[in-house]
Amino acid sequence: MSDKPVRVLLPEAMTSALSRRLFLGGALGLGVTAALAACSTGGGGGTSNGLNIYTWGEYDAPEVLKAFTKDVGPSITIDSYGSNQEMISKLVTASGTSGYDLCVPTHQYIPQMAASDLLEELDHSKIPNMEYLDPAYIDQEFDPGNKYSVPKDFGTTGYVYDSTVITRELTTWGDFWDAAQNEASGKMSLLEDPGEIAYAYFLWKGIDPNTTDEGHLEEYRVFITETIAPHVQAFESYPSGTIAQNGRVLAHAWNGDGRQGILENEDPTRYKYVTPAEGGNLWQDNWAIVKGAPNADAAHEFINYVLDPEVSLEELLYIGYNTGVTGIEEMAAEAGVEMPELIFFTPEQVEKFVFAELTDAEQTIVSIYDELTAAAGQ
Repeated sequence: MSDKPVRVLLPEAMTSALSRRLFLGGALGLGVTAALAACSTGGGGGTSNGLNIYTWGEYDAPEVLKAFTKDVGPSITIDSYGSNQEMISKLVTASGTSGYDLCVPTHQYIPQMAASDLLEELDHSKIPNMEYLDPAYIDQEFDPGNKYSVPKDFGTTGYVYDSTVITRELTTWGDFWDAAQNEASGKMSLLEDPGEIAYAYFLWKGIDPNTTDEGHLEEYRVFITETIAPHVQAFESYPSGTIAQNGRVLAHAWNGDGRQGILENEDPTRYKYVTPAEGGNLWQDNWAIVKGAPNADAAHEFINYVLDPEVSLEELLYIGYNTGVTGIEEMAAEAGVEMPELIFFTPEQVEKFVFAELTDAEQTIVSIYDELTAAAGQ
């Protein structure tokens, strides 16, 4: 069978720099709770001869998509979104008739999406390659038994600094906030994500990063809007580009994006990535079948296909995030992956990572972020 083209549909606002990490989690305040509350059960979508995937931009190896069509049959159309909220809003509006087969929600949104009838239950008999998944990444609290989702990949958050400017060694979130006010003042960026910024503060302070305590939230608001805001140069979703061009002295970053920026810099030794000693946000993205999927069988076939260890390795080499398949670290080492320490973390590091949760404090965190950007003149 000859290759069929992969069709990619991009939102009007998407730029060439858009990646999966754009607006992860609670960004832009977007009323997820209200959207889910308004959701009603709808009928199925239409039919097609392909597979329609609704996912983050630049988040699958093109060769894997082409190979799936060649090996299995269905042609693939990819439509991209910039946030979980955008994806959820569109599925709520469609009410089971979106025409999408697969989506890729981040872990904390799956319970609400399932409860709001936005997802189909998975038929595990059609996904035998689930046997290759590391037990550490399945049967999580947000989806017991993987009733609605299968892990795609996961990562965490730290920061990157220019060692030619910041000559001391940075190892903690405390170091990050200190450098932001000193060597990196006016030359540092924060992720364009309210939750991630809050996590960096609460982890530094030894506070549960999913806290809803009003006192903790107020202390965070004062610190971030009054102490840090004057030092922020930019808020960015995809810092690898500016890191590659020596555009920041200090950059808040997801591990995959930070790694990519360092590797693309003409002097990869110039920047250092830090997995802070206090820990970080642990996020997991997941394959899920959309309610009313017109091609549910093809969706199951695709999930099964990408869980094949050899295919999973191709995905890892492209996206730079751990795919959670058993033995993938050893396979990546044999393939000569660069900077594996920014993909694979030690048990001691993982023990300090914390899954983000949707809490009653979400809108407060978003409001603080809006106040922060205004105070920073953004």
